[in-house]
Amino acid sequence: MGLKRICAGIKKYNNFLITAHTNLEGDALGSELSFYALIRKLGKQGIILNEDGIPYGHDFLPGIKRIRKLGRSSSRIKFDCLVVLDCADLKRTGDVWRLNKEGKPVLNIDHHISNQGFGDAHWVDPHASSCSEMIYRIYKQMHLPISKPEAVCLYTGMMTDTGSFRYSNTTSFTHQAVADLLKFDINVPLIYRYVYENLALDETKLLIKLLPKISFSGEGRIAYFKLKREMLKNGAISMDLGDQLLSFARSIKGVEVVVLFKESLCAKNQVRINLRSHGKADVNKIAAIFGGGGHKTAAGCTAYGDTNRIIKNVLASIQQVLK
Repeated sequence: MGLKRICAGIKKYNNFLITAHTNLEGDALGSELSFYALIRKLGKQGIILNEDGIPYGHDFLPGIKRIRKLGRSSSRIKFDCLVVLDCADLKRTGDVWRLNKEGKPVLNIDHHISNQGFGDAHWVDPHASSCSEMIYRIYKQMHLPISKPEAVCLYTGMMTDTGSFRYSNTTSFTHQAVADLLKFDINVPLIYRYVYENLALDETKLLIKLLPKISFSGEGRIAYFKLKREMLKNGAISMDLGDQLLSFARSIKGVEVVVLFKESLCAKNQVRINLRSHGKADVNKIAAIFGGGGHKTAAGCTAYGDTNRIIKNVLASIQQVLK
């Protein structure tokens, strides 16, 4: 069983490099912080290192200052095991995976259906609501106590990856785990406000400008946004703002699939694509066509070429699935 192999790996090694996917969000951060706390309870050492910095609105997470961003000094980090969390593909860690030049063992813990099981030991559970839920199970499997800081991190991860427990990946076990975490009297409304009701004024103004840019296809069953470089203030849009656009379009009656096409600011002819679905369309399969992946109802990929042609091809693929 994958869970037992992962636990064996945690017991075997003593110094861990912990990372997750680029474009960090609540589940990736909650998984990393709670996993770090877990190994510390076992008397082991570890460093959390990511390609990206901390996303806006997540500074409240206990232990958040322990998370480092990849830099020039990162090559000097010593570890005997690389732990990759919430990441379907090793290369989705950005350049962090390249630090493993000596081929140290890799533990892969993930819930994306597109994960092919990389690493020396892997536990991939597409039925889990989140990677944080899987870390919770490791605590239970290893009979380790959960304290309030870990409870906050685990709850945040589960909450964000289930859309506040309203997506289809929410299971009875998810609610049982959350009920256990709520025993620590964590401030649920405050966590929700930090994550979902914390847009900066400038981003709110930008959101107002972007909402009218929504387009529809497939007789209103597909809603999408095309975000060109010049639309974005200071050349940037946070993941939080992108989620706001996706969530808004997803709430429109009759819309079954939502897509966000975002032109890259760093590379020419590169477009980041985020897809969301209510379940009729498997957007993981659509993302896979373009070299990406994720879940049945939430996936992403990166495409290269002319933006309008990319949009045309993606919309055509979605319409085939919706037939």
